[in-house]
Amino acid sequence: MALSTPKYQQIARQLGDKLRLGMLTGGDKLPSVRMLSQELGVSINTVQQAYYCLEAEGLVEARPQSGYYVRTLIERMGQVPRRSAPQAMAHQISQSDQESVLLRLMRQQRLPGWLPFSLSVPAPSLLPVGKLMKAFQQAQRELPHGGIEYELMAGNAALRRQIARYALYWGGQLTDEEIITTEGCTAALTLCLKTVVRPGDTVAVESPIYFGILQTILSLGLKVLELPTDSLTGIDLDVLEGHLESGRIQACLLVPNFSNPLGSCMPNAHKQRLVQLMETHQIPLIEDDLYGDLHFAPDRPLPCKAFDRQGLVLWCGSVSKTLAPGYRVGWVAPGRYYDALLQVKRYQSGFSPGITQQAVANFLANDRYELHLRRLRQRLKSNCQRYQQTIRSYFPDGTRISEPQGGFTLWVEIDARVNTLHLADQLAPYKISIMPGSLFSLQPQYANCMRLSYGLPFDEHVAWGLQTIGQLIHQQLPLI
Repeated sequence: MALSTPKYQQIARQLGDKLRLGMLTGGDKLPSVRMLSQELGVSINTVQQAYYCLEAEGLVEARPQSGYYVRTLIERMGQVPRRSAPQAMAHQISQSDQESVLLRLMRQQRLPGWLPFSLSVPAPSLLPVGKLMKAFQQAQRELPHGGIEYELMAGNAALRRQIARYALYWGGQLTDEEIITTEGCTAALTLCLKTVVRPGDTVAVESPIYFGILQTILSLGLKVLELPTDSLTGIDLDVLEGHLESGRIQACLLVPNFSNPLGSCMPNAHKQRLVQLMETHQIPLIEDDLYGDLHFAPDRPLPCKAFDRQGLVLWCGSVSKTLAPGYRVGWVAPGRYYDALLQVKRYQSGFSPGITQQAVANFLANDRYELHLRRLRQRLKSNCQRYQQTIRSYFPDGTRISEPQGGFTLWVEIDARVNTLHLADQLAPYKISIMPGSLFSLQPQYANCMRLSYGLPFDEHVAWGLQTIGQLIHQQLPLI
């Protein structure tokens, strides 16, 4: 499928290449929007969009009343978390002590009065609750007998049509007949795993990776192989290729767009190479695209599914992080595995609830969803920047913070002597919850890291919470 490249993306790519090659140095002022518009013979809006892209990549920064400037290499790279380096071995056993910590933290984040930085969902105040209620009421009127009957095994027809329509935003050529609905994205991932691998097989994942994915893989009797991962660009494809050539991997489960917790986003060239590797070795790629719609740049990043030619990519998504977490509405476009996955769904989970799926379909119609997403992205981008600024101000020198260009999680790496499991206990009297980094791996790593969600709107209470975390870390260091 040939994808045309908009003019502003061409300009952004040309300028970005110059920045990466050092033809422009840190601190240099870029041409004004008006000047570059005249020089290139394009509209002012086109240049602004190009600069927005470069800003989203962390290559330039906008200074009020002054213009755009090149960010130095140190500014762009020096303070992001280090590239992960997990052991090149598969694991099949979870750590029971971490599971107990996770259960405790999950209880805390739901308690009244707590500041749940550990909760990776957008705050209800960022979601269109009133409009969703109207969409739900409309669904009750539209479905036979108010929606109490079983749905089709493949899922609500209206929702599948809307998902296929929204795939056009990234150039997808899906039809509703290629999509199966599920009860959220985790259910989609689980069905995919049950379809393409068998107990004892090995699944490759990013490292660090969302603990829910780790537990899902382990619960099916599978092994986990963690891959070295960069906080900006995702997994190390050379390492993955070596494992594929050795025959150690039977499937990959990856989050190419704004992974949880790192927030990394694989460049398109990396995604294309990844799919080619899958095709060469005939290995299925389960793609968790849960966060793809939460991009800060003007355009949605392509999923790996956009490069799929042989049906090896099982593309999974949901509205749990963008619209209605409690509705549990997700889906999968399983490619060549459609019939097999539908059979697994029939035996394992059966019919999906029609009423919530119809409500989401109603909301997706008439571009209400895209309007909501634009507002949500703006709020999340602002949250991200303000959280980062506060962390830099109150956490110890040397703290490394991820630079996500979408999603709503920050990965924070602090002094190696600080254990964030202990820090989480110390924060409990203040009613502040964080997710310690060690929960995001089956290996003994990331003990000095934490995941913080910026799904909570930034306010004085949030600022106090981040300051408190920083103060407790400062207090620990002299005692270590």
